[in-house]
Order: sequence, then structure tokens, then C-alpha cells
Amino acid sequence: MYRVALNTAITLYRKSKRRITTQDYESISFKIKSEDYDDTIEQQLKLMYSAVRKLNDIDKALVFLYLEDKSYREISHTLGITEVNARVKMSRAKEKLRKILNP
Repeated sequence: MYRVALNTAITLYRKSKRRITTQDYESISFKIKSEDYDDTIEQQLKLMYSAVRKLNDIDKALVFLYLEDKSYREISHTLGITEVNARVKMSRAKEKLRKILNP
């Protein structure tokens, strides 16, 4: 008797794993939020990229590597400068960007 109940439970479990559960579209449509489009972040990025374009080539490369979350050691190795020089150049590039963005 125990063996029959066990086999029945195993069979039902296997059948339930094969069954695909679906939901009706109308039952879940209320969960979807419609958010109004806000382009402030997009405008800020455009402003940032236009400011970066005004920098010289080395500063541009430095800023882009910094934005990619590279360490100063990786930045210095990539640009062929010392790590201290990379930090100084980055500080100066940030100051230039501040002046461009906030005249």
C-alpha cells in the first residue's frame, strides 16, 4: 500500500514538472506600470559628452577610461604614463569639465 502511494505521488510530481503554467494577459496587465518618459538623464549625458569633446585627446582618453571604472594603475599602464601623473591629469581634466559645464 505504501509503495502504491509513493509511486502515485512520484508520477503526479513528474507530470506537474512537464506542465507549463500560463497567466491570462488581463490578469497581469495591472501590474505593468506605465512611466512617463523623462529625458533629463539623456540630456545630462549629451551635455557631458559635448563637454568631453572639447578636451584634448589625452584628457578625453583619460576621462573615458575613468568612466569605464578603470583603476589609475590600469589607466597609467594604458596611456604609458605614471600612476601619479594619471591622478594629476584626471584632477585637471575634472576641473576643466567643471569649468565647461558651469561657466
